[in-house]
Parts: sequence; C-alpha cells; structure tokens
Amino acid sequence: MAFDASGDSGNRTDFDTLIVGSGFAGLAMAIELRRQGQADFAILERAAEVGGTWRDNNYPGCACDVQSHLYSFSFEQNPEWSRMFAKQGEIWSYLRACADKYGLRPHLRFGADVVSARWDDADQRWRLATRDGRRFSGRVLVSGMGGLSNPAIPKLKGRETFEGVQFHSAQWRHDVDLTGKRIAVIGTGASAIQFVPQIRKTAARVDLYQRTPPWIVPKPDREISARERGLFKRFPLLQDAYRKAIYWMLEARVLGFTVDPRLMKLFEKVALGHLKRQIPDETLRAKLTPDYTIGCKRILISNDYYPALAQPNVEVITDGVREIRAHSVVDEQGVEREVDVLIWGTGFQASDPVARGTFFGKDGVDIIDAWKNGAEAYKGTTMTGFPNLFLIVGPNTGLGHSSMVFIIESQVRYIGDALRTLRQRRLATAEVRPQALRKFNDGLQARIGRAVWNTGGCQSWYLDANGRNVTLWPGATWQFRRLTRRFDAQAYRLEAARVATSVDA
Repeated sequence: MAFDASGDSGNRTDFDTLIVGSGFAGLAMAIELRRQGQADFAILERAAEVGGTWRDNNYPGCACDVQSHLYSFSFEQNPEWSRMFAKQGEIWSYLRACADKYGLRPHLRFGADVVSARWDDADQRWRLATRDGRRFSGRVLVSGMGGLSNPAIPKLKGRETFEGVQFHSAQWRHDVDLTGKRIAVIGTGASAIQFVPQIRKTAARVDLYQRTPPWIVPKPDREISARERGLFKRFPLLQDAYRKAIYWMLEARVLGFTVDPRLMKLFEKVALGHLKRQIPDETLRAKLTPDYTIGCKRILISNDYYPALAQPNVEVITDGVREIRAHSVVDEQGVEREVDVLIWGTGFQASDPVARGTFFGKDGVDIIDAWKNGAEAYKGTTMTGFPNLFLIVGPNTGLGHSSMVFIIESQVRYIGDALRTLRQRRLATAEVRPQALRKFNDGLQARIGRAVWNTGGCQSWYLDANGRNVTLWPGATWQFRRLTRRFDAQAYRLEAARVATSVDA
C-alpha cells in the first residue's frame, strides 16, 4: 500500500531520525519508519535523486549480478522485471518508484553531502553538517551509505599529469565520445568486465591493465517473457515461490565459501571450462587463468568479457603500471603505450568507506580511531562509543554468494525494533556494551579465518590494510536474519533523556 506524504515544507533541520543515503538501505529504513507510523525523519542524499550505487554506476553494460527477483525488496516484489539480471536503468527506476509509492519524497534532502556527524552528549543528539553549509540534528542517525559509494583510485606515479580524459567507472563521462579512441582501462573487477565489452566495439584500441585475473563463470541471463511477467503479476505467490527458489539455490553456495573451501573445486571446473571454451588462444588463456582459489576474490559472471578480450583491438597487459605520463601509460617493463582516455575500473573503498574527520562519537572520538585495529560493529550495525548510530551494510555484512538486499532488510528490521523499544520504554539512547561488541567480533573473526576469502591465497578488497577481513559475513544469510530478528536490549546500555528537547523520544 502507498503512504500519504508528510506535509514537511523542507525547511526543518531538527528531526528524531536522520538517514544518510537513499539507495536500497536508506529507502528501506525510511519505509520501515513509515510502517511504524513515524514521520519525524529526513533522508540526506548528496546527489539530486535517489538510487545510491544504481544511480551513480551508469557505465555502459552496467547490470546486477544477482537475479532481479531476489535483488529487490521482499515487500515490494516487481513482476515486471524484463531480464533475469536487471540492467542499471531498470533497477534505478524501481528505486525511484519505491520512493514515490511509499511517500518518501517530502523526507528527502537532496544535495546534502554529509561532511561531518558529531555526537552531542549533553543534548543526546547527532549534529550533522553538509558540504553546502546546512546543519541538521537528530536523536538517531542511520548510515545507509554502504561500502560501494566512494570510488578507489590508486596513487600511481604521474596520474595528475595525464592530459587526456580520465574518469572512474562510477563517474562515467557520457559526454566523452570513445569512438576511435585509444583507451587504457586499469582494473579488471566487476565493473570492468561489464564495460570493456561495450567500449571495445567502437574504440580504436583498448589496453586492459590486469593485476590479478578474476574467476568468471557463465551468466545465466535471458529475457523474461511477457507470459512469465503476466503470470507473476496475476499470481504474486508464484513470484514469491520463484524468489525463494533463487534464494535457496544461491544459499547452497555458502558451503564452499565458509564451511569447506574444497567444495569450491566444483565452481573452479565450471569457470575453467568457460575460459577454455571462450579463449582458444593458449597464451591469452594463461594470462586470464587465476592462481588462487575461486571465491577468494569476488566471483564474476559474464558471457561477453572473454570474447571481447580475444578481439584484435584489445590487449591484456599483466606487467602492471609503472607510470602515467601526459599522453601515455608505461608498464613495469618500460613499454609505453599512447592513450587518449584513461578509465579506472578499480572499485571502491569497501574496507574503509568512511573518511577520517567525518564521524565523531562520545568524547569527540573519530570513528577511524575507534577502528584503529580494523572496522567492526556489533552485528554489523552498532558501535560502542557511538550512541544511536546504526550502520546498514556495516562491517562484515557483505556477501559473496547472495543478495545484499536480504541483509539490508534484516538490519532494517533490527534497527526498527531497536527504535520501537526505545519509544516503548521512553528511553533516549542505545549504545552497545563493549563486552557484547568484543564477544561478537572475536567469534566472527574466528569463523571468517577458516573461510575461502582468508585462505584462498589472494589479496582482495575484502581485506583491510592489516589483512583482516572486515567486509564479509562468514555464514548463511538466514543465520544473519536469525541473529537480527529482534533487538537484544540486554546487549546495550540504555539511557533516558537527560534534558528536555523538542523532539519526543
């Protein structure tokens, strides 16, 4: 059902709850608040429209690598998905439609790029500043920024001296015509395997700088017929059953990731067969064959990446980049290749998504200092020293096998129960107890140490600078759902309001 929109004029700055970000996480949290009958919240969005990563990542070929019917809200299933794996534009449209249907537009504050968030212990409120000079405050702060929101660009020698056009895949320059251009692509992650097959069609040449080859398996993509869409629309229970079937199919893969990495040999055979069929040239195939256990890095899916690399206008370079010059890239062997456009396909700051000087908890402690030994949170959601701060897609909530939307909904329900508990008990703040945080994360790291991500013999964005996996959840998603099914108040320090405020706690 749709919700009536609030009569908020947009000029208010003080709220009960502030939500940062309007991707899947931020929208889900806002919808949960509306379901609870709460309207005293604002969504701070740095861009001019909702959508998060599905707004920003609009490079050629951008699409989801989880089946559409699972990569969507359980309470807002879409019978009209056109493909098994939806493309960027369709997912972005879905998120905009959710914002409209659930009456979230009046709660949105666009152009609100949060540059600092400080806990005011005297007033028991979070105080936020945005890049354009606005100030907001909220009793509760929910971060829906996610780990794939800030691009990572390596500090290679001479990067600033390049006189051609350069951009990251998440900041695609659609105004730049790549026809006939000499293009250097640095990075071979999930984004690059989608855009390289597209740009090579018109480029004069594509030099692809590969540090480590990814494991790639076939993508079981196809159009969803009008008949199928009609059945899903007429029989919602059929679509729900289809969604559950996809869920359990993907969930079975967790056994190889976390229980017995030897099971990954089955996936490895599939991937090697895929590589052999699509790359007949033995020299190129050797370049593209990983030397680490499959699953150690993110497993990618594609039907057109390997064929693109076999084309005469594409060269895979495995020597690394020594230097970038005004009009060229020099590899580690000293070979210089002239280029017109440089595209960074180097992913995001997933293990360190928050910049120093942004989040400050009690006693002015920077969140980066709180994480000096590695990012961690209780159930990936709360932190000691940061009352009423809730992280969606926080440390160790990422997945290597299923849909992040499932994790997001689990966390949103947990946070929603926490806020409901505070209201019912007439309390102002919740702060996880240090012993609860420590026990949870010690157990989590013990489990993750046996997983393929830590034992597979690779370096990946799953690991932080200390080699600690602070990104992924080491288990099944249903285990995380069970863990977060209710707010466990006994693990928290709960406080009543110490001062009278204009916001009802």
